[in-house]
This record gives sequence, C-alpha cells and structure tokens, in this order.
Amino acid sequence: MEKLRTKLRRFYFRVKHDYLSFDNVIFFIAIAACIAWTYSSLSATSRNWELSQKLATKNMELSLIKYEVDNLELENDYYRSAEYQELSARAKQNKMLEGEHLVYLPVNSDAALNKYTTTTDESAESTEPSSVSQWMSFLFGV
Repeated sequence: MEKLRTKLRRFYFRVKHDYLSFDNVIFFIAIAACIAWTYSSLSATSRNWELSQKLATKNMELSLIKYEVDNLELENDYYRSAEYQELSARAKQNKMLEGEHLVYLPVNSDAALNKYTTTTDESAESTEPSSVSQWMSFLFGV
C-alpha cells in the first residue's frame, strides 16, 4: 500500500511541477482559445453562407413574383381595353359593327375536302425519270 501511495505522490508531483506549470497552463489556455475562435469563425462563415443562399433564393422568388404581378397588371389593362371588350362581345354575343354582315358558309363537300390531297400516280412517276437517271444519261449517255 505504501508503494502505491508513493507512486501516487510522485505522479501528483510530476503533474503539478511538469504539466501544471504557469507556462504550460498559459499555453493550454491559448490553444483552447485558438480552437474556440477557429470553431466560431467556421460556424459563422457557414451560417453566413447558408443565409446568403436563402437570401438569393428569396430574391429570385421576389423577382419572379414581381414579373407575375406585372404580367397580371398588363393582362388586366388588356381586359379593360376597348379592343378586348369588342372582341369579347363579338365572340360571346355575336355582336358586329355597323356595315358588317355575317355570312354562313355551307359545310364543305367531300370533293372540296379532298381537292388538295396529294395522291401518287404511277403513270406520272414512270413518265418522268428521276434526277439520278437524268444525270447518268447526261454524263454517260446511258
């Protein structure tokens, strides 16, 4: 037991005089302060970056909303205009200006619908040679 007590006293003396000297305590306090300052600087920088990203996102949303508001104001101005009111009255209530006449056209017949459809005639293709064969006959006399 005495050996253990002696070892503990030696350990306590060594710690007190070697590790807990005034210079070592100041050094440990300085290291702790540097670590705390570095950590707080990094956390503040990280927080500032996140806040700047949020601010940029909010500014983009704000500009988008401003554009939407401007667009809606222009749309409202158009709906209040005489031009829109006239077009709306013409479309919904069949209104017309003086001197205008409404003409009802008959439904198109099948002949009118098919008049401009393209059909391939084999006789037209066979009478006119292709451009490649025309070149061959021009160049080589074939």
